[in-house]
Amino acid sequence: MLRIRALAVAAAFATVALTAAPAVSAPADDPSVTAALAATPTRTTAVPTALLHAMQRDLGLAPQAAADRIAREGRATAVQHALTQALGEHWAGAWIDGPQADLVVATTDASAARTITAHGGRATVVRHALASLDRAKDALDRASRAAAPDATPLWYVDVRSNAVVVQSADDARTGAFLDRAGVDRSLVRVERATAAPRPLADLHGGDAYYIDNAARCSIGFPVTQNGQPGFVSAGHCGQPGSNATTSDGSSIGTFQGSTFPGNDYSWVAAGSDWTAQPQVNDYAGGTVTVGGSSEQAVGGSVCRSGSTTGWHCGTVQELNATVNYQEGSVYGLTRTDVCAEPGDSGGSFISGNQAQGVTSGGSGDCTSGGETYFQPVNPILSTYGLTLATG
Repeated sequence: MLRIRALAVAAAFATVALTAAPAVSAPADDPSVTAALAATPTRTTAVPTALLHAMQRDLGLAPQAAADRIAREGRATAVQHALTQALGEHWAGAWIDGPQADLVVATTDASAARTITAHGGRATVVRHALASLDRAKDALDRASRAAAPDATPLWYVDVRSNAVVVQSADDARTGAFLDRAGVDRSLVRVERATAAPRPLADLHGGDAYYIDNAARCSIGFPVTQNGQPGFVSAGHCGQPGSNATTSDGSSIGTFQGSTFPGNDYSWVAAGSDWTAQPQVNDYAGGTVTVGGSSEQAVGGSVCRSGSTTGWHCGTVQELNATVNYQEGSVYGLTRTDVCAEPGDSGGSFISGNQAQGVTSGGSGDCTSGGETYFQPVNPILSTYGLTLATG
């Protein structure tokens, strides 16, 4: 919730130093990476005990191992951003791998391996640049806007396999769709679809917000617009003009913007008696303070807060996925192996103290497991001119 009174109980915290630069020296012939890392300050953030416990439960980590992983991922994010610029057209993506959260950097230029290694990454040379894979994925998106491929639940760029993965429920119809899109088949790997993703809204009660006294969703992140408080959530939760209320029917505010399908995001402007606090409910009696919105790498840890299933963690599987719900295609989602259930829609995805996005949909549940997609938060902020509440 956004009210101060709903955030009165504090959790115990563990302090983790998130040092951006790795403890290795850079080669003298690549000052651009060194300068980019030097410009990134060392951050120290308080990690709530509840988050560490959730990572222990969902990722099989001890509390200290979870804290260490968050610190390593913070360093890896800084290195990744610097190397993206340094490698230019040879950049082929990066991901976090293994229990030590090692940063793996893909490139089409074998001579770049020295630079990657010197900055703490593990280099792998691949055939296709990320820009080529992104262009192929964009071609699929354009084709789906003309005619939605009902036999193809989703597609995404998989940097780990250096391919565009297309899930298929019918190989013949998926093949026709690929032909219509005109993509280079050498860039594509077709996989059998195991489940159809769905939006995660429902009509049950719970500690969340309600839309027009009917459907329930979860608050994403508190924001402001020109000083007015509010929050972002999923687009399929409500339409512009829809009312958002608490479980007892008290008014929160009104949906000002909403997009679904195409995208899956919305924002609600709250009344003046609400305060946009920079916290996410950890469903253990405390909160996680949001410090910013730096994008997590593929393979990095991510946790989700939602009103149906509470707090669950996992890892980022792929970025920039296209998901084809029954209602239509949604583009630019992030795929995770975090579980979710109906009513969790709109809820927060966060890595450490960095906001990642709002829950869109998925398949499976938190009993048998599943996968969940989130809409990245930064495009939502940009679209509506919002400022993320941070602390």
